Amino acid sequence: MAEPEQIHKQRSKGVYLLPNLFTTAGLFAGFYAIIAAVDGNFANASIAIFVAMIMDGLDGRVARMTNSESDFGAEYDSMADMVSFGIAPALVIHQWALTSWGKIGWLGAFVFAAAAALRLARFNTQVGSADKRYFQGLASPAAAALIAGFVWLGADLGWEGTDKRLFAIIVSVGAGVLMVSNVRYHSFKDIDLRGKVPFIVLVAVMVAFAVIYLHPPIVLFTGFFIYAVSGPVMSLLQMRKSDKQNGDADKAA
Repeated sequence: MAEPEQIHKQRSKGVYLLPNLFTTAGLFAGFYAIIAAVDGNFANASIAIFVAMIMDGLDGRVARMTNSESDFGAEYDSMADMVSFGIAPALVIHQWALTSWGKIGWLGAFVFAAAAALRLARFNTQVGSADKRYFQGLASPAAAALIAGFVWLGADLGWEGTDKRLFAIIVSVGAGVLMVSNVRYHSFKDIDLRGKVPFIVLVAVMVAFAVIYLHPPIVLFTGFFIYAVSGPVMSLLQMRKSDKQNGDADKAA
């Protein structure tokens, strides 16, 4: 009879259906975003990236809650993330705004795609050693949401993508740089979804859904833009605080 540890190791190498269904759904959404962008349906392409983001958030949590984490699931999730949060957003913003800039346009989109690949590779090598409360660099789903939110907002307001190509390349390259930076971001992984919460938390969640419903493109883009900026702002504040503490220590000495 196999020991418990041996059974656990055998399971960790297996393929579990439930979490991988969510991963497949996210991959499907990312692939659909590419097809929609090629067809010129940029609003649908952007929405599909947000759907992929939701699926990506669910697959890991479902795997942990059902004790069905596996090496296969982790690798499959990483491959799906590259499609949904690397290739798809880069192609969407390129097709919407950057095609008229030729090589400069596709280079700007490639910077985002390459940064997403580097970000995912770095994340995979740091699993188990990094502080789970923070991300090192902007997470690829958040960066993809920033791109998707910008394109969705433009499509909703009737903007011509070529008229906003300067902003598009700034958002694309800027998100790419933040992904590979050492700037820390809150991961919110310390939130316990299975634990009890105060009633006010449920009220806040309902209010958040209502605000998003008012105008999803503006609310989502604004929210992820604030999150993307929060990392550098917190880093600058921490640097100033550290410099002040060092200065006070030198004066005391």
